[in-house]
Amino acid sequence: MHRNMGGRTRGGGRAKVGACMPVFNAFLPCRSGSERVKKKNTREFCGIEGGLTRIKLQQLARVPELSTIIVSTNDPDVMEISRQVAADTGVRIDIIERPEHLGTSQTRTDDLILYAAEIAPEGVLLWTHTTSPFCRAELYSRAIHAYASGLEGGVHDSLMSVSPIRSFVWTVDGPLNYDRTKEKWPRTQTLPILYDVNSALFMCDRDLMRQHGDRIGTRPVLFEMDHVDSLEIDWEEDFAFAEKVGEVMVREGRKWW
Repeated sequence: MHRNMGGRTRGGGRAKVGACMPVFNAFLPCRSGSERVKKKNTREFCGIEGGLTRIKLQQLARVPELSTIIVSTNDPDVMEISRQVAADTGVRIDIIERPEHLGTSQTRTDDLILYAAEIAPEGVLLWTHTTSPFCRAELYSRAIHAYASGLEGGVHDSLMSVSPIRSFVWTVDGPLNYDRTKEKWPRTQTLPILYDVNSALFMCDRDLMRQHGDRIGTRPVLFEMDHVDSLEIDWEEDFAFAEKVGEVMVREGRKWW
């Protein structure tokens, strides 16, 4: 079921990054029945009613380059919060009720990607999550401009957010990013940088998504984020820790939602 919450489509449906740039739409998947963090999308967070869903929608509502926010969910509470934010901000939020077979803990991300590419309108899809509460509006705007620059230069075809790793990384078979036969403990600043895909955001043209069955292409921009901005909530202890971080930022006068 598709529900258009009305509101305005900003920028005449065009991203403000160049005369010939495509439409940019946000895709926010929010399934019900989280097992590791109960009601993680909707329970109060840092005293904010509507929790992570309201926070993320308000962040996206302040991104001027976005045309539409698409909420894919099977959670009635998420739908109601989405309607409230649409009414409060005047931003267009399309609520698309997700099929139950794509709303379980067994759902493969690959299958959800195919579904997102199928329901998305023409243009570039910015895929993001409620579980990255400190990925703010200005970071989304910066990512859109980084994507546009990479595309214009012909070097890149998509974008994903990453956190650089500048430390000793091992597998069970030994070190991954240095050679102990040459130097047992080299200076960390001399190590090659590895990148953790932090899942805060992905960006890819819808048609390219359909072609590759993926939310990135073959040559993504690696959009670096620091550890606070990219903090991800996967477990109950992450939720509690993120609340503490948010409270400190509020006390310091740093607006993040």
